Amino acid sequence: MKMTGAEILIECLKREGVKYVFGYPGGVVLNIFDALYKEKDLTLILTRHEQGAVHAADGYARATGKTGVALVTSGPGATNTVTGITTANMDSIPLVVLTGQVSTSMIGNDAFQEADIIGITRPCTKYNILTDNVDHLATHIREAFHIAKTGRPGPVLVDLPKDITVNRTEFVWPEKVEIRSYNPTYDGNKWMIERAAHEISKARKPVIIAGGGCTASGASHELLELAELTRIPVACTLMGISCFPGTHELYIGTPGMHGTYHANKSIQDSDLLIAIGMRFDDRVTGNVEKFAPHAKIVHIDIDPTSIRKSVRVDIPIVGDVKRILNVLNKVLKSGAGEQWSEVRTAWLKQISEWNKERPMSYVHSDEVIKPQFVVEKIYELTGGDAIITTEVGQNQMWAWQYYKYDKPRHFLTSGGLGTMGYGLPAAIGVQLAKPDSLVIDIAGDGSIQMNIQELATAVVYKLPVKVAILNNGYLGMVRQWQEMFFGERYSHSEIGTGPDFVLLAQAYGAIGLRATKPGEVEPVLREAFKIKKPVMMDFVVDWKEKVFPMVPAGGAIDEMLFEEKEKKPEKKLKAVR
Repeated sequence: MKMTGAEILIECLKREGVKYVFGYPGGVVLNIFDALYKEKDLTLILTRHEQGAVHAADGYARATGKTGVALVTSGPGATNTVTGITTANMDSIPLVVLTGQVSTSMIGNDAFQEADIIGITRPCTKYNILTDNVDHLATHIREAFHIAKTGRPGPVLVDLPKDITVNRTEFVWPEKVEIRSYNPTYDGNKWMIERAAHEISKARKPVIIAGGGCTASGASHELLELAELTRIPVACTLMGISCFPGTHELYIGTPGMHGTYHANKSIQDSDLLIAIGMRFDDRVTGNVEKFAPHAKIVHIDIDPTSIRKSVRVDIPIVGDVKRILNVLNKVLKSGAGEQWSEVRTAWLKQISEWNKERPMSYVHSDEVIKPQFVVEKIYELTGGDAIITTEVGQNQMWAWQYYKYDKPRHFLTSGGLGTMGYGLPAAIGVQLAKPDSLVIDIAGDGSIQMNIQELATAVVYKLPVKVAILNNGYLGMVRQWQEMFFGERYSHSEIGTGPDFVLLAQAYGAIGLRATKPGEVEPVLREAFKIKKPVMMDFVVDWKEKVFPMVPAGGAIDEMLFEEKEKKPEKKLKAVR
């Protein structure tokens, strides 16, 4: 029996193991939504905005390692996905985004709700394609999932004209996918791996920098084995956080602009960097000309275009991180039996002294809530078992600085693009993927409003996500830069008194809680964690608080600024005089 394109699409999704599709309906995709109406094995999660749908699919993908799926209509529905697609592209997240399109006979005629989404998304997708023949639909969907998940993961967009979803053909499922021009390298060059092992064996001050590729390849165990075998300290990039246990003795934090002092000092003083599944983002390197001046660099990544793109590399190894680390560990174990614990003792002692010299800290207060204190309390009360998503800005930095992540895929954030509004819809995707987990979005009062409408999605689907808003009345990171580098001219960074987040949560059918004093923080958190419904917590925090350490733009990563010791108020000084 011949099937419609809409029915073929649904059957393809089921065969790919898709459980949830995040989306929003519209005219040209009504045939698909009608096919979903009677479908029991596939659930459409109706978000309140198409950007929210893509972020939710993204969160689902990051939490599970599977490919997230979003379905939207043409025109504005499709263009609303662009920010979410670019977010996933920058962070190498596997997504398949299905967009409706006007009928093939109308394409190019400026038809109602027509947009060239293929042209628009070409720079921000791993691959995209318009299906112009229903006979090709099953193949296109099969290839889309294959491309999204293999090699360096990323988003793939399939544009579906309305008539393609109506037309009928025989359904043929492609059992194998063979794309002549697409053959990612998985196994690293053995000679290069042996060279890397040799450099590791003789290095006196080595450092591992682990990135999102470690998580994507499922290489946390192999990374831990490498670090413990060789006694090499590990720093994790923002995307790599949680791929290595945050409480491990060899963990030294995150490098870069707001990184830990001992991580940055270690990198700058190292004689060998082993970069694993990371791309040397500018926020990690600072001034490239001054980055790791004494170190040889081993770079392991599945994407050959990421190697040598930003920094010099002495030993490039292209391939899957998990496979390469497996081989590297075997080579190191079969070596001359060097006692790395003895060789690296002085190095680890030096790093420990740097940490004691400038630990991650802030000035406590009994009068106002410090945002760092809220994050510390979240960690204390959850024991590190919660899955944390974040918005972007100061809240994002404090979320990694003051919470320790021991389990892979427990920290989800927009790294490369820095997308405000990511955290809440991502948390929805995570909660669907991990229904028994405590999922918390650590947010700012500015960023949360970018996609706050998705609170309705959480309420409708009874997803007990928690939102912890660090409410300082400003676009906090913008305000920080204005204070430090623009003469305290707070040009349009104050967002003031609206809205009342407690009343807003109640309006959506969620629970709203507020804390205005330090003593109220723990009771609010405890109450929120007990409630099996979506909860929005409004923590009114110190508006003057800044994220430290900080590397100013153009500086080397060891040229760090730190918080000044709290000074006595000027009025009190005058009174003494």
